[in-house]
Parts: sequence; C-alpha cells; structure tokens
Amino acid sequence: MYFHKQELQFKSTPDKPDAVYARKLQEVLGGQYGEISVALQYQFQAWNMHIPGKYRDMVFGIGAEEMGHVEMLATMIAQLLEKAPLGITGDAVQDDPTVAAVLGGTDLQQAIVAGAGARPVDSMGNPWQGSYITASGNLLADFTANENAEMQGRVQAARLYHMTDDHGVRDLLKFLIARDTMHQNMWATAAAELRESGLETMPVPSNFPQHKENQEVNYQYLNFSDGAEAKNGPWASGPSFDGKGEYSYHDGPTTSSPMPPPTHPDSRFYGTTELPNTIEKIAGTVQDKLNKE
Repeated sequence: MYFHKQELQFKSTPDKPDAVYARKLQEVLGGQYGEISVALQYQFQAWNMHIPGKYRDMVFGIGAEEMGHVEMLATMIAQLLEKAPLGITGDAVQDDPTVAAVLGGTDLQQAIVAGAGARPVDSMGNPWQGSYITASGNLLADFTANENAEMQGRVQAARLYHMTDDHGVRDLLKFLIARDTMHQNMWATAAAELRESGLETMPVPSNFPQHKENQEVNYQYLNFSDGAEAKNGPWASGPSFDGKGEYSYHDGPTTSSPMPPPTHPDSRFYGTTELPNTIEKIAGTVQDKLNKE
C-alpha cells in the first residue's frame, strides 16, 4: 500500500530558469542510472525477495526514499522550466547561430509534450526502460548491482554539479550526492555481511556446486589483448578473491575447438545455404506435406 505525502525530503529552489540545464538533469532522473531506475530496481528486488527480515525491510525503505528523489528532481526540472523563454523561432533567431545553439540545447518535448515539466526520459530524450532494472532474487548479485548503480549515479551527479553555478541546483545535487555516498556504503556493507554470514558467498550463486563447472579454467586469467601488464595484477597469480581457488596467467586461451559446420535450419526460413535452390524448394514442399510446422 502506498501513500503520498506532499513534502520534499530537501528544500531547494533554483536561482533562475534554465531550460538547457533542465534537459541535463533528465539524465539523473530518467537515464539508465537515474532515480527512476534505482527506485524501481530496489522495489522489484524487495518484491522478489525470498527472505523476510532486515534485508527486505531495508530494500523497501531505500526504494521508497528513491521514489522521493524522483519527485525532487521532477520538481526541480519544472522549476527550471517555469519561467524559461518559450523559444519562438523568428527569422532573426534562426539567423543568429548563438541563439540557435542555445535553443538547440533545450529539450523541446519538455515544452511541447510536458508543458514545461519533467519527462521519464534521459538527457537525449530516450524513454526510460524497464530493462535497466536488475532484480534477480539473489541478494549478493542484487546488492552488488546496487553498488554499481549508486556509483554510476554519483559520478553523473558530480559531473552535473560542475555544469552549473546555480546555488539552488547545487544544493539539491549536494544532498543527492551525499545520499549516494550513504547508499554506496550501505550496499557494500550489506553485501559484505552476506558473505561473512555465509548466507550468500562468491562465486554467485554460491549454492551452485563448483564441481559441476569446468574447474580447469575457472580461475585462469586468459590474456586476449597485446597489453603486457595484465600479468602483473593480483588477478593473475595467488589465491582467488573468493578464497576457493588459485589464479594463473596464460597468454591467450588454454582451450580451443574447430568451428562446427554451418547450420541448416528448416528450408522455409529461406536462408541461403550451399544446397541448390531447387533442393531447398523440394525440402520445403515435403515438410509442408508432412505438416511439420
């Protein structure tokens, strides 16, 4: 059950309208690592979770907070657009390359489609996609993905911080960046506790028996690049990170196999093969008569 409280988690008001920057903020709202993504990712993870208690409660709580961050950014975008010029393109404007460049930096659909409001899109206008979400049901896999999401989001917010001198916008970004700091630490802490408790360990999934994998290659570093320094890394020799194997370094693959012959699908797919065309036609006719759909 959801309730909406008409308050924001943090107060911030832009100094002035800025339609160009409003478009930039769309990235951390509706981009791959934007607030819409993390809000729904965390909630789907909680809905898909198979264990009750502190982990589920924590994920639900952070998912709800992130939905509030969606609202904060949507509100800020609307404020930046509120008194921004409509961008009426008369001949004089079109002839001025400087003005044309400024107008070209705005998201026209924020005006035309959303009526000076935010949209569920990234900074290039690409619609937000549900495929951005990771919710596997494996807590270590999901919490590690969440660490990455918060890291990518914080990188983008930090870059946006330096793209404006608006004090109100910077105040909002400083708050969101600080929450990203907390969430990075939180997911890393939760993932570490999962490993320490033995509830889930590496490699993920840890309840898949390793004797069923090809153990000859499971800790080999195979160098497929002509760079020479990779062999000096800790991933190329010594005990593996999960403590269950020993790294080894190899120049190139340690296994190989001849390429299998080309496949020959049903003739009614009409792919070109080395068989004569007439034979392909006959094969398709026979398959039709045999009702082999």
